[in-house]
Amino acid sequence: MTIPESQLQTWSHQGAVTTAKATHESIRSALDSYEFPEGVSYEVYLQGSYKNDTNIRGDSDVDVAVQLNSSFQRDLSSLSEAERQLYEQNHSDATYRWENFRGDVLRVLRGQYGAQAVREGNKSIKIAGASGRLPADVIVCIQYRKYRRYQSTADQDYVEGIAFYTQRENRHIINFPKCHYDNGVEKNSPSNSNGEFKPTVRLFKNARTYLINQNVINQGLAPSYFLECLIHNVPNNAFGGNYQQKFCNVVNFLAQANLTTFTCQNKQLPLFGASAEQWAVADAQNLVNALVSLWNNW
Repeated sequence: MTIPESQLQTWSHQGAVTTAKATHESIRSALDSYEFPEGVSYEVYLQGSYKNDTNIRGDSDVDVAVQLNSSFQRDLSSLSEAERQLYEQNHSDATYRWENFRGDVLRVLRGQYGAQAVREGNKSIKIAGASGRLPADVIVCIQYRKYRRYQSTADQDYVEGIAFYTQRENRHIINFPKCHYDNGVEKNSPSNSNGEFKPTVRLFKNARTYLINQNVINQGLAPSYFLECLIHNVPNNAFGGNYQQKFCNVVNFLAQANLTTFTCQNKQLPLFGASAEQWAVADAQNLVNALVSLWNNW
């Protein structure tokens, strides 16, 4: 017996979003009321499943990025020597850095929500939920620029990302959440998956949760971010037909694909590897095998 169409359709539904937006607005409002040093500019935005419309029922923590823009880090490795020299001539070291910004943001959040409701995690500042507000993971980051061209401050091209440091290991983490979002919108467009990419991501996130609840796979085997990136690598033609066809198309493709070639949804970083911010190929293969078994033994 195969998984019923009605079950797959239910799994494709999006969870609530209103409280996530209220959580984001609460954090943004608190930061906007603070008097940062002169010249400091920043932005506050949702990221993760709530931003990308891939949240499912039961998702709780809201991911919020607080990004320093008046200072930035950069990657000049793709520039020519002449371009690098031009860049160095036009830029100087910042005096207000990521660590200064993080300290100010932490001070604001503790003042707004109370010290008991705010704690420091390894990667994020964690804010407890309250009435009308979900728990939040606040990533305090600095703008990161991956340069592709540099002729002057008026003639330059770069991919915008974020950078920050872990609290325990002081590990430098780079990601590209805006690219992730833009590429998800493009994948979901009428000319690509005809609006079926994001519902399919939600379907597989729910299927993953079902497998966890049935003790088939471990809780940490397939984090939502990795799962969304995995499905982003599936060809557009796999998202046609009803949900039973989508499920089979996606799983059949993944079962035969060379996963080591897959990129994250941001298309800037490899999905699989040995770093703490990458997925293990064996874990992804175990997930695919569990999905095959789920289909065959429903």
